[in-house]
Amino acid sequence: MWTPGRMSNAKSWLGLGMSLYFWGLMDLTTTVLSGTPTPPGKLEALLPDKPQSHLRIKRSWVWNQFFVLEEYTGTDPLYVGKLHSDMDRGDGSIKYILSGEGAGVVFTIDDTTGDIHAIQRLDREERAQYTLRAQALDRRTGRPMEPESEFIIKIQDINDNEPKFLDGPYVATVPEMSPVGTSVIQVTATDADDPTYGNSARVVYSILQGQPYFSVDSKTGVIRTALMNMDREAKEYYEVIIQAKDMGGQLGGLAGTTTVNITLSDVNDNPPRFPQKHYQMSVLESAPVSSTVGRVFAKDLDEGINAEMKYTIVDGDGADAFDINTDPNFQVGIITVKKPLSFESKKSYTLKVEGANPHLEMRFLNLGPFQDTTTVHISVEDVDEPPIFEPGFYFVEVPEDVAIGTTIQIISAKDPDVTNNSIRYSIDRSSDPGRFFYVDITTGALMTARPLDREEFSWHNITVLAMEMNNPSQVGSVSVTIKVLDVNDNAPEFPRFYEAFVCENAKAGQLIQTVSAVDQDDPHNGQHFHYSLAPEAANNPNFTVRDNQDNTARILTRRSGFRQQEQSVFYLPILIADSGQPVLSSTGTLTIQVCSCDDDGQVLSCSPEAYMLPVSLSRGALIAILACIFVLLVHIFKTKGIKQHSTQKWTDTKAI
Repeated sequence: MWTPGRMSNAKSWLGLGMSLYFWGLMDLTTTVLSGTPTPPGKLEALLPDKPQSHLRIKRSWVWNQFFVLEEYTGTDPLYVGKLHSDMDRGDGSIKYILSGEGAGVVFTIDDTTGDIHAIQRLDREERAQYTLRAQALDRRTGRPMEPESEFIIKIQDINDNEPKFLDGPYVATVPEMSPVGTSVIQVTATDADDPTYGNSARVVYSILQGQPYFSVDSKTGVIRTALMNMDREAKEYYEVIIQAKDMGGQLGGLAGTTTVNITLSDVNDNPPRFPQKHYQMSVLESAPVSSTVGRVFAKDLDEGINAEMKYTIVDGDGADAFDINTDPNFQVGIITVKKPLSFESKKSYTLKVEGANPHLEMRFLNLGPFQDTTTVHISVEDVDEPPIFEPGFYFVEVPEDVAIGTTIQIISAKDPDVTNNSIRYSIDRSSDPGRFFYVDITTGALMTARPLDREEFSWHNITVLAMEMNNPSQVGSVSVTIKVLDVNDNAPEFPRFYEAFVCENAKAGQLIQTVSAVDQDDPHNGQHFHYSLAPEAANNPNFTVRDNQDNTARILTRRSGFRQQEQSVFYLPILIADSGQPVLSSTGTLTIQVCSCDDDGQVLSCSPEAYMLPVSLSRGALIAILACIFVLLVHIFKTKGIKQHSTQKWTDTKAI
């Protein structure tokens, strides 16, 4: 009978995780008479030196499996277990043989003692178990002492694999203004360790970066919105870092991380607005039907379908003479001639144009109305084959820091007459009242005449005129829409005067104020401010600045123990820098008052005492002092009254 062996020495405890045996006697009867089949499932034994008869064969050893931990790193072979036959008398007459998966390569057996050792490092993730066969032979004759039997060595798992996000990094999109708890994406981490044994493969999710905007479910890995009213126009892109930790998140577990790049998709939460409430345009009376008169533009901070515009003429005396259509590429309203014009009949028209979003979201209707109106004055100009512009409309983009005198567009017109008279160019000053531009009289080069400021005027709609030199009455015109592009020319600054207080009993590292900044610029990727102490206060021993990386900063105490009598007010200069090119910065000052507070941090007083009475002065003594002062004042006033009376009496006597 085979019985479990004992551990050989202390170094074998790591290898022998658990040995589970089924042992006992199995009496199997095998009929070997001629033609008698062996019943299925019974052990077949042939004994040629015995007469053919009914034999009872004793199967003396049965076991199920051994367990051994993976990743053993010792220098000696790893002890697995022991095989022993009750026929073994310890005299070396029994020889144990091991065969099957890994025999002789991964596992060896001492043919005398039956001790099994692993001679290679075992990795459960590469192979979870081995099936082997063992046999006991008579060392002298080589004949089997017992039938060959099969057993299993199972590799027991240890936590040697960290969770991995096989599908990361992730990219996700969620609509802006989504309610808190809106599902964004689910991330999944896998752990190669054994999920059926211990907590090695039990993964817990947490968020390392991305708060307070997003949260993650610790069990499912579902990322959800955690902050309400997230505005795409304020911040569009977020980088969220998720950690997966095994061992159920306990100390000592292995962890892996992944990045989730989340984009806020646009919803229609911004109404359109015309940057100009009045447009001045001109059109030649010879302009053909459907020809362009000019363009109007209603700006919408949304994008895509939510920024689409529909322009309509809603009022005015020119509704029957002009039409308006929407350019789907630039979302501008193109005013065109609807019927032939006559300078002699009517010289000008007025249109009231509406720009509206055709795609509305009911939940944002309270932000509306989602339309705006502007007034367009159109002058009809008398023509006698005037110059014609090619093309009939110009759209120019120019940075606001363009140098004065820079040519931003060449305006071209030609005389359709056979004479081909020379053309002289000019700007309709009613369309450029600020005189920001001028045009070269002969070449048509449109140039800047004044510095441009996007923060003041982001759009200019000017009308360029072309006049025949030999016939000034023949004038053509063209509309030029100029979009002023933003450059970083404004430094960030505090939006208001910041004043804070610090308690005398404040501790080091205590938050006393959160500050933010504003910048008139409008960079494409949004504003990103950086905060620090001004150079002159870089080594300030009292306070420090911590940048929150969200365009705000915290002001913290650097020490404890402030005293009003030593210094009642601190002035902390804070450097605010933007992320533009070039970087612009300004210094704002935070005024910090030292206040006395109670134990809960409630302010009691922020003014230092100019004079303090002795602590030991009693109430009775204080009353006595006040009484003396009162008597003294009465005496002074009385004496003064007597002197005045004597003086008056002497004066009266002298008069008599």
